[in-house]
Amino acid sequence: MKRYLALTVILFLFTTPALFAQNHEDHGEAGIFAEYFRFEGTSPASNFVGIGGRAAINMRPDIELEAEMGYDFERNFTNTFTNGFSSSFSNSKLRTLHGLFGPKMDFGSGALRWFVTGKVGFENLAVTNKGVPTGFISQVGLNTGTTAFEVYPGVGLEAFFAGPFGVRVEVGDNIYMSSGVHNNLRISFGPQFRF
Repeated sequence: MKRYLALTVILFLFTTPALFAQNHEDHGEAGIFAEYFRFEGTSPASNFVGIGGRAAINMRPDIELEAEMGYDFERNFTNTFTNGFSSSFSNSKLRTLHGLFGPKMDFGSGALRWFVTGKVGFENLAVTNKGVPTGFISQVGLNTGTTAFEVYPGVGLEAFFAGPFGVRVEVGDNIYMSSGVHNNLRISFGPQFRF
């Protein structure tokens, strides 16, 4: 009897890794991105660019919970005077910080998949004279500017032709609520890594 028990334990130890190896699903994704943000809160609308990062954990093979944060740099404006020969540059000193969390649902299989996402979070709008590093740190603490509730529906495409390394492009409506509802176009593009 002891011999059969020992044999069963040995077989269990050798077959368990093989059983779990068959479950070759990805556990999550992480990536960085560059973003274009068309801010409708100014007149005329302003175009901002920035950077960000995201991380996701798979709940199922086709559903992930994702968190992301993006930071848009201040923008310069050109003013042309009425004589037609003179112009000046002015800095808006406005920076935006987006923090979002929500599900991402993948469709398709293989190296190329499209997805839809719906996230909620915050939009922080800050006007500051600080440089990029100190301006970012104070905005992450949400101790400067106006912070508003945000909803983000979006669609996108992921391409993983190099194993776990790929690229992702996403387009969505960055909707924040501050003295009314403001719709803002947001496009992001960058590398992704599956793990």
